[in-house]
Amino acid sequence: MQAALARDGFALSPGIAAPEAVADMIAAFDTADLARAERGGHTFGARNLLDVPQVRAMATSPKLATLLTPLLGPGYSAVRGLFFDKTEGANWPVLWHQDLSLALRAERDLPGWSNWTVKRGVVHAQPPADLLARMVTMRLHLDDCDADNGPLRVIAGSHAGGILARDTIRARTAEGRDETVLAKAGDALFMRPLILHASSPATRPRHRRVLHLEFAPAGLLPDGLEWAAQA
Repeated sequence: MQAALARDGFALSPGIAAPEAVADMIAAFDTADLARAERGGHTFGARNLLDVPQVRAMATSPKLATLLTPLLGPGYSAVRGLFFDKTEGANWPVLWHQDLSLALRAERDLPGWSNWTVKRGVVHAQPPADLLARMVTMRLHLDDCDADNGPLRVIAGSHAGGILARDTIRARTAEGRDETVLAKAGDALFMRPLILHASSPATRPRHRRVLHLEFAPAGLLPDGLEWAAQA
């Protein structure tokens, strides 16, 4: 996985979560007090998940540690947790983009940090590209995701170019070299935040629940900044 992340910016790892753990997380997302985004009474997104016990258990699991420690070093931590779903009532496209924001405890005036905003009561900002390049995101699939269920698409190697301008993103995505990531429930996609990724609406919509966890090495933030949450 270390070689694939360095070369391509992503790697799929099967069977990260057992069926029982997947079922526990689905049940938790149905009942927990979350910062939800809903449509038609159905949750299609949620933020600030690191306080959910089942999410913390997954983020700190020994199985993950064996994969992430070689990438991030000892003392790494999960620093943001999100939830996404696609259903018939919330079947949206996600345009090509890079993940550029971090969830922080408070705003500070620091060189290289920009786009300060507040999302669901949590401060977010865009850090310098070299910080994002040292992080790893895990997208844990809680449902089978096949070609007609709005799977993620990625462009291998696009993480190596730093933060890309819009014209560069349009040019890269027009080349037609994107790859589709298909997965079973319990599989996890590991990726660098700077990789270009997108997804189309599902052609046969049903649940496509994903737990999105962002991990950072110890000591990543400069003095004066703290993570909004850690696990």
